[in-house]
Amino acid sequence: MLLRTPEGDPPPRDVSRRTALASMFTAGYALGAGPANAQAIATDETGLIIEEPTFRGAGGYQLPAYVARPAAEGRHPAVVVVNEIFGIHAYIKDVCRRLAKAGYVALAPDYFDRAGDPSTMTDIQNQIRPVVAAATYPQVMADTDGAVRHLRRQRHVNRRALAITGFCWGGAVTWMAAAHSRAFRAGAAWYGRLVPPDPGGFGAEEGRPWPVDVAGALKCPVLGLYGSEDRGIPLETVERMRAALAAAGNPSRSEIVVYDGAQHGFHADYRASYKRDAAEDAWARMLAWFRANGV
Repeated sequence: MLLRTPEGDPPPRDVSRRTALASMFTAGYALGAGPANAQAIATDETGLIIEEPTFRGAGGYQLPAYVARPAAEGRHPAVVVVNEIFGIHAYIKDVCRRLAKAGYVALAPDYFDRAGDPSTMTDIQNQIRPVVAAATYPQVMADTDGAVRHLRRQRHVNRRALAITGFCWGGAVTWMAAAHSRAFRAGAAWYGRLVPPDPGGFGAEEGRPWPVDVAGALKCPVLGLYGSEDRGIPLETVERMRAALAAAGNPSRSEIVVYDGAQHGFHADYRASYKRDAAEDAWARMLAWFRANGV
């Protein structure tokens, strides 16, 4: 494993070997998600380069990120990885390493850094939700734009082959980023909210658009990956999104796959909701989706 100062914007903080090892590798799975599954997947770093750059996000803020990329020379396709409400913890870092093993430069921006680190918090209602709510829709879109600019400056990135994927909170971000930016050639949204919350529900106060509102404005094809037993995202809302895509003529060629018996978080192997067969099939579908769309 090599630790390198990132190309592009110079980081304003110490990224020495000691600091990087402390910040990247001592953190475990999100405390707020409950006890970690002992069978959680752990992807090694053989053949990879791990980095912890910062880049200019919304308002010029220096946003930290976790990056895993192939050590092989040359330009590689890249994927922006958008976290769950629990932030950049061991699972998201492992997802980045899995993508790097598949040949991608995987960058996970720490969208919540301005307000705190939800991975270290235990109270979802009173601690984690305020941190997540502080990451407003305009900020998140601008942070994603910053991630794209950072990737495109790297000599090891094929700047014409970018994708985005995200889980839970990040799944909704994936849909929205696909409508916001022309930078991506493909997206994969894992069980992200599709419709506005009910009045008083989490996220309703911002008054922002949601995926069902931008179904006709998607600028790249998005693969939606959902579970039939997801209590937070009922099948009725999945059908509303499908209907919205159809009504708009689905110019993006987006698709939604629903896995029977799968709950919310079915890919999160560190949680009890993990459903191995669905997770493995969906991961393979995602990689095939990226390849089919030039990433």
